[in-house]
Amino acid sequence: MNKLIKIGIFLLLFLYQLPAQDSTNVLIVYFSKTGNTKSMAKHVAQGAKKIENVHVKVVSVEKAKTSDLLKADAIILGSPVYNANVAPEMQSFINNWPFKGSPLKDKIGAAFVSGGGISAGEELTQLNLLHSMLVFGMVVVGGDSWRSAFGASAITSEELFKAKNNDSEVDKMFLEKAESLGKRVAGLARKMK
Repeated sequence: MNKLIKIGIFLLLFLYQLPAQDSTNVLIVYFSKTGNTKSMAKHVAQGAKKIENVHVKVVSVEKAKTSDLLKADAIILGSPVYNANVAPEMQSFINNWPFKGSPLKDKIGAAFVSGGGISAGEELTQLNLLHSMLVFGMVVVGGDSWRSAFGASAITSEELFKAKNNDSEVDKMFLEKAESLGKRVAGLARKMK
């Protein structure tokens, strides 16, 4: 009888762990000085959480670890636009990714950015992030329509796009694009797993 109880407990523990093993891990890493990119990261996460069996981790670049990258099935990076480039803090993070043995190969990658104005370098910054992911063998994904082909981006300092209808500095239209990106990436990562 004692042996049967032990076997039963073992089976229960085993079955309890199965859904966790079946979950898909989405990592969202961002750098934000003013809070705009952080706001977008939260919305990317909201979108990713709409997909069942997806675990989402949102972390600032200063707190991101290599172990986070290795556990992730999908990695979504967010950066403000710095002179049409990635923020130095985000580039430093990418420069320290593990390369030997290609541990990031075939993971899904995506990008989102926030910039001050129209034609201030949003697409270039997104492409810089996506290019880095390609070097590591990742499969890159854009947004869910041609209006967000390279991922999600926000314009925050042009009068036309100043937030009017929410508590964020980022207009609702751009936050919706961020959410759509998160949902698309999580859905594709789930399918690929």
